[in-house]
Amino acid sequence: MQENNASRTTQLPANSEDLGVGAQGLDAVGSALADGAGESRSTDRQQTVLVIDFGSQYSRLIARRVRESKVYCELIPHTASWETVAHLNPAGVIMSGGPASVYEDDAPLAPEWVYDCGLPVLGICYGMQAMVHQLGGKVASSPKREYGHAMLQQNSDAGKLFVGLPTDMSVWMSHGDRVTELPAGFSALAFTDNSPVAVIGDDHGRLGIQFHPEVVHTPQGKEVIQNFLYIVCGCSQTWTPGNFVAETVEAVRKQVGDGRVICGLSGGVDSSVVAALIHKAIGDQLTCIFVNNGLLRHQEAEQVRETFERNLKIKLDYVDATEHFLGALKGVEDPEQKRKIIGGEFIEVFEEEASRLGQVDFLAQGTLYPDVIESKDSESKESAKIKTHHNVGGLPEHMRMELVEPLRYLFKDEVREVGIELGLPEEMVYRQPFPGPGLAIRIMGDITSEKLDTLRRADWIVMDEVRANGLYRELWQSFAVLTGSRSVGVTGDFRTYGHVIAIRAVASDDAMTADWARIPHKVLAKISNRITNEVPGVNRIVYDITSKPPGTIEWE
Repeated sequence: MQENNASRTTQLPANSEDLGVGAQGLDAVGSALADGAGESRSTDRQQTVLVIDFGSQYSRLIARRVRESKVYCELIPHTASWETVAHLNPAGVIMSGGPASVYEDDAPLAPEWVYDCGLPVLGICYGMQAMVHQLGGKVASSPKREYGHAMLQQNSDAGKLFVGLPTDMSVWMSHGDRVTELPAGFSALAFTDNSPVAVIGDDHGRLGIQFHPEVVHTPQGKEVIQNFLYIVCGCSQTWTPGNFVAETVEAVRKQVGDGRVICGLSGGVDSSVVAALIHKAIGDQLTCIFVNNGLLRHQEAEQVRETFERNLKIKLDYVDATEHFLGALKGVEDPEQKRKIIGGEFIEVFEEEASRLGQVDFLAQGTLYPDVIESKDSESKESAKIKTHHNVGGLPEHMRMELVEPLRYLFKDEVREVGIELGLPEEMVYRQPFPGPGLAIRIMGDITSEKLDTLRRADWIVMDEVRANGLYRELWQSFAVLTGSRSVGVTGDFRTYGHVIAIRAVASDDAMTADWARIPHKVLAKISNRITNEVPGVNRIVYDITSKPPGTIEWE
């Protein structure tokens, strides 16, 4: 998000991504608060573009491109009814691509309201084919699959979608079907060598494009999307951090009323921004609790307390629950069980602290949209469950406090922009993500004090060298993992059988996808040398070169 000269609202930063790893972006984000019974989204009649998800790997990237254009959007399933979206004040609809063919049995189609509501519609790839199929045209398998770069050539009048763009432009194609007959009232607006009908439109603002404007491989795709948003839909550029802060503050006040809130601080940007937002809304009704669960990194507890007390000026309670957590985790090896135990123990600590503080009605959390997606929340029914996040799936059903989750529809880059808007220091806003379960999910197998000590020492060295070589802000995350494996080595003249430490460093925009970082060899060599010399019991270092997908960023 960037400041608009006309209003203090923000744009999420445009990020350079390639078509593979890093190509998926933001999902449905907005000024949203989730409570125990449901969600309340404050739009204040803000225009919304609805992105219908047909299962494309680029659906979230479409949403990112819309928000980068300072227009609010939400990603919705193709089964969504008008009643579930009308309150969002829709200004237009974008239909994503997808892996299906429209003539297959059970192929996903758009709900009828998309064509009946009078809103502008942009169908992308499969979205275009679905539009053609549903409005009476024909789609058939293409004799030649079109994948990769193609040259799009406009017809004599390509209309509003290509205002300011050249008549010939490079685009990215990825399809095996093509339009063979147009619906009544539609015209062909552009073509490629393999797609005689590559762009279509009618007089009602319904448009279809066979190419993918959302990927960086379509160099002028951003302009195509913005022409749809600004010219066809008439959207204003009002999706900004300033507006988000103002709307969220009001939403928090409405949800909380005269109640008291506790917020679990971890030291990361998510909980920091949550605390700052809620404090801005309700002041001293908020008490922040920092729990040392014994799973933190070297000197982290001291650094977090010092940073928050200096910068946030918020009531802060410190709880050392190391023995409590380690006792609950004793002998536990399954990563899902670890996460659930840690989530449950956090809530127990918070509720005990709340009882000590008196009546507390709400628990604030820094849940983000990737947490929701990867935990297969109700808004991501078609996604396979990857892992449970302690912010989503690890909470006990008997929890007495109601949740306040003002960042639930934001991705990490948006959260950072909101943090800057709130005046938080950069050292806090740009801190690398650290998982809620802490080092417990970076130790393969059971958790012991000895293993934690070994990992803390190794991880400290990784971070020290990353910072010393100016790589910290370039990396999404960088850390050490205690793999649970042992290997034979030689120290001096003696045989050793020591721990294997894995180094993980990734580049990403939002953690939905990530690529392994190409750290200079001399830096890796220095890290390896230091760990094997400075950390007792470690004799082998390996570097993880797995991207996400197929792997996840964390090992557990």
